[in-house]
Amino acid sequence: MKPIRIPPRAAVAMIWTYARQRLAEQARAVAFIVLYLVLFQLVVLQTVPKGAGRVAGGLGMVVVGLAFFLEGLFLGLMPLGERVGQQLPQRTTLPVILGFGLLLGVGATLAEPAIAALQTGGLTVTPWDAPLLYRLLETEPENLVIAVGAGVGVAVAAGMLRTWFGWSLKTLLFPTVGLVLGLSIFCTRDENLATIINLAWDTGGVTTGPVTVPLVLSLGIGVSRSMGHRQGTAEGFGIIALASLFPVLSVLLFAIALNHSTPRPASEAEFFAPANREAARRLVPTDEKLARLAFQRGSETARRALFPEATQHAAAIASLTMPAVRQALLGPLALEDWLLQRASPAEQALFKEALARQPDGLAHPAPALGGVVLSAAGMAVRAVVPLVALLLVVLVVILRDRPRRPDEVLLGIAFSWVGMTVLTSGIALGLGPLGDQVGRPLPRVFRSVPQEEGRLLLQPFDPAAVFPVYGRDGRAHPHFFLQNRAGEPVPVPFDPARFDPATGRYEHIVKRPPLFGPGLSLLGVALVFLFAFGMGYGSTMAEPALSALGRSVEELTVGTIKRGGVIQAVSLGVGLGLTVGVARILYHLPTVWLLVPAYGLLLVLTWLSEEDLTGFAWDAGGVTTGPVTVPLVLAMGLGIGNGLEVVDGFGIVAMASVFPIITMLLYGLLIRARQRQSVPGQAAGEAGHAG
Repeated sequence: MKPIRIPPRAAVAMIWTYARQRLAEQARAVAFIVLYLVLFQLVVLQTVPKGAGRVAGGLGMVVVGLAFFLEGLFLGLMPLGERVGQQLPQRTTLPVILGFGLLLGVGATLAEPAIAALQTGGLTVTPWDAPLLYRLLETEPENLVIAVGAGVGVAVAAGMLRTWFGWSLKTLLFPTVGLVLGLSIFCTRDENLATIINLAWDTGGVTTGPVTVPLVLSLGIGVSRSMGHRQGTAEGFGIIALASLFPVLSVLLFAIALNHSTPRPASEAEFFAPANREAARRLVPTDEKLARLAFQRGSETARRALFPEATQHAAAIASLTMPAVRQALLGPLALEDWLLQRASPAEQALFKEALARQPDGLAHPAPALGGVVLSAAGMAVRAVVPLVALLLVVLVVILRDRPRRPDEVLLGIAFSWVGMTVLTSGIALGLGPLGDQVGRPLPRVFRSVPQEEGRLLLQPFDPAAVFPVYGRDGRAHPHFFLQNRAGEPVPVPFDPARFDPATGRYEHIVKRPPLFGPGLSLLGVALVFLFAFGMGYGSTMAEPALSALGRSVEELTVGTIKRGGVIQAVSLGVGLGLTVGVARILYHLPTVWLLVPAYGLLLVLTWLSEEDLTGFAWDAGGVTTGPVTVPLVLAMGLGIGNGLEVVDGFGIVAMASVFPIITMLLYGLLIRARQRQSVPGQAAGEAGHAG
């Protein structure tokens, strides 16, 4: 058969039409959540997005990167995975299948786009407040990813055993959930381990993305069909549920193994003190990194402890006028932001004195786009190449087969690499900053927060100017008068900890009231919860993977459970989960307090549900945490945590993963109950008609 010749212009037109459709699909998936965040920032928070052009460019890169990456999956990785999944059970033994499942879990985890967002979460963690969490995210991020991948691999192997021997999914879920919850409760008893619980549970949602889900499902369905099971597709469900639980277990175990060699939490001054240098070196190996940490994440206390002599401290601050030193110490943090957010009034004065001697020292260029893309390209190589190599080795060496349409497979692999590079760059430039800009000022909606740019240095300060103000509780609260912008004296609280009697200096921090006034803080809290619910519900409704899941459920249940009902139930669950996750951060609630009752209810509903519904529902929790939702939710949670000075802002993804399972099971049980009620009615009607 002769190949069909297509004129170049027609070929370009066809490719452009197809590419435009793919780009439009991803743009629709991203558009709602981005517009939602921007409008909330403009209307409610009353702030303008910083670096709007850079953020917009990053969001465009996310759309393009997603389109390339998913197209690469469709052309390259998925055909390889499906071919291996179909032939491996027929040509090899169970131990080989289990070994491949373990390696596949690690490889798929490395290739997940959202795993990069998880690693960037360490940028807000301090080693003196949470040494073990800092060690996992900053010192040993590669080992953390391997631990997560090992958990996914064990989950895949367990799913293969379940299919091979015909076990019920419930026989694996009940002991696994019990073990993970028990281990989480155990970790709450240690101050170091308690800080990693939120991170561990978030990994369960991060790992079940667009790479892991199709590859794992194809392998599970292939094993099921090779065993002669008629409902191979239905029995393939449930592996994703295990893949969202076992990573939590593996990360908790990894953290427990590291805990004995990790320093204990300490104050900022103790951590940077020369006497503690040996312990600090376990987390921060070099003096350069220690200085960078003191400037980027520490306060004046950290820098004075690191540079105990006044001349050393003054020289360190003055060195920021030199662009090379400033870049080394501040990294991506802009000098203006450092002066407003990190520097004390005394350090601001020292810098101004040094700046007067070098007036050209204020320029601080933004991080070069080329550096961001180059770093993302290297990360993409490390993510895609191992997974492709694993699939090809198994297919060619073990199965002695070749991929069909090798040219398409190669093109798909190239697309996957390009897509992950562009997507990761877009997350760093667009999604991450946007989520942080919304999350960081979000507490202002309902709570007074320090306005760093409004700090005032009052010197000399007369303590005699302080007077008591009695509250309704009958207690006296010290205040003093300070002129506002209109020149009127207003009473403001006096904080004795900010007064230095030796120098007569008092540092006053201006506090912004809640956006809706101090009397409406409850309304502000309600607005924050409404924002979180709307973000979760709307972004999930636009998730393409959820639509595909709903279609599969409708087909497998022969229309009993409708696709629209699945989408609504899961979206409602994600909205509720994000709301609970934000509430956890706002009120400093231990995650275990929320996880134990949630999973307790979940196990009861699972016990009442049929096997097929159990698999559908538990997989729904993993499908909803996609490559767009996870980076935004993580960035927003970490931003809220920074705004409230919480040790970490993890845990929201975990809540967004468990509540969709609950709502999906409730929806399925409701459908089953209606069916049971309708059958007796129909039978009675038929009997009456016959009589």
